Amino acid sequence: MNEGIFNLPLVCGVDEAGRGPLAGPVYAAAVILDPSRPIAGLDDSKKLSEKKRARLAIEIREKAFSFGIGFATVEEIDRLNILQATMLAMRRAVGALHIKPHEALIDGNRCPELALPARAIIGGDALEPAISAASILAKTTRDAVMLRLHAAYPQYGLDRHKGYDTAVHRAALTAHGPAPFHRKSFAPVRALLKNP
Repeated sequence: MNEGIFNLPLVCGVDEAGRGPLAGPVYAAAVILDPSRPIAGLDDSKKLSEKKRARLAIEIREKAFSFGIGFATVEEIDRLNILQATMLAMRRAVGALHIKPHEALIDGNRCPELALPARAIIGGDALEPAISAASILAKTTRDAVMLRLHAAYPQYGLDRHKGYDTAVHRAALTAHGPAPFHRKSFAPVRALLKNP
């Protein structure tokens, strides 16, 4: 590691994955990149193929000065609401960094409460490499969790839609009812619980 690194202003990028789905936790990642070890191809995770995301996630974990992963459970999502649960996941991700950054750049239009200056950047996952890296780590980590859930609950097709609100997912919900990993506060799941 460069000896002079701690004299530089350290910025972490923060992004989430899984705000919209009907199932599973919401994940966030925080990444402090090493400017002396650039990573080619960083972009908004949604614009990258699954294969490219997987390759970049390995490179980010190897080359970043520090990265942290945080999540909020389905129970926390249902209790707090998805926005507050996302903010909680972001706080946990920043708290998991083993180096304290000077500033956090957050993808979106609002910032979680942090013990350091934070700036929201709309579309930041396509503009700031550190946020792009965070979006890739959050997405690949959450997808891996959803694939583990798929192994236990194959009838919901989580390997195909990762818990998002698709026709396949709705049909499985109607056929089998909600599982423990479904977000009971989300309207399509709540409707099924009221009228099974």
